[in-house]
Amino acid sequence: MQINILAIESSCDDTSAAIIQDGRVLSNCIANQEAHRLYGGVVPEVASRAHQANIIPVVELALKKAQVNKADLHAIAFTKGPGLIGSLMVGVSFAKAMALSLDIPLIEVHHMKAHVMAHFAEQPHPSFPFLCLTVSGGHTQIVRIENHLEMEILGQTIDDAAGEAFDKTGKILGLDYPAGPIIDKLAQQGQAKFSFSEPKIPNLDFSFSGLKTAILYFLKKQVKATPDFLQEELPHICASVQDRIVSILMNKVKLAVKQTGIKTVAIAGGVSANSGLRTSLLETGKELGWQTFIPKFEYCTDNAAMIGVTAYYKFLAKEFSHQGVAPVARWNM
Repeated sequence: MQINILAIESSCDDTSAAIIQDGRVLSNCIANQEAHRLYGGVVPEVASRAHQANIIPVVELALKKAQVNKADLHAIAFTKGPGLIGSLMVGVSFAKAMALSLDIPLIEVHHMKAHVMAHFAEQPHPSFPFLCLTVSGGHTQIVRIENHLEMEILGQTIDDAAGEAFDKTGKILGLDYPAGPIIDKLAQQGQAKFSFSEPKIPNLDFSFSGLKTAILYFLKKQVKATPDFLQEELPHICASVQDRIVSILMNKVKLAVKQTGIKTVAIAGGVSANSGLRTSLLETGKELGWQTFIPKFEYCTDNAAMIGVTAYYKFLAKEFSHQGVAPVARWNM
């Protein structure tokens, strides 16, 4: 019997639905929300209302692209958390209602675990155990993965995440939101000629709030001395900021490999789309003899395929949810 799972992801500002058949991605549809650019960040109320408008068309499109009928579904998976509570509520409520109407099981999925599991949406994928650096707008973690369902956080940010560092730097520089891809593009046109110190955080934890403050004070000082500094040096500023964020991340990954002895290393999450981080992982892996894995761009940002792939393994383990399930904004791995 083929196992067909409809997966729904609505943790932040993208509404996504996917169809997974026996662990393979048949469709992965995403509706982006452009309105947040006007505000320089995600507005929760705007996001949740957009999810309400987008979720039915996106689910219908996912079914149509996969050529799967609703009657052929065996389970419905959804992001339970972490994320924006209003956005999560839309996805969870829809999943519960549809599962009830079809009389099929529900499968709740942890958003950050799903980012790791995005590696199993395609071939080749890492062998167990492996380390995964998960980096996004709200999370930065080094995770040890024992199998499809068992994961342990070895280190995480104690304040801002790497994605926040990119976005907040972009706001200081007057760039559009989201700033991460813009900084990445500009960085490729510049050189890392400005130096920012690396935070001295013990063990495998991260901190980016100090770096953000250092960038702010540096730019204020330079602009005071040279009013056109930002316009003249923008690519070099972006290259310098990106170089430091990437080096902070990679130095912790090197330490994690040294401490665990695990040389299979992957990256996941929205920031894993950053060209500097991808290049650094490949170069470091080649230099130190690691086996490295980088997801396709479509599986880096929030998407339902990663939710569905995770749900497939939970389905096999018979880890089902219930109609009383509720979304959670904060949810430990």
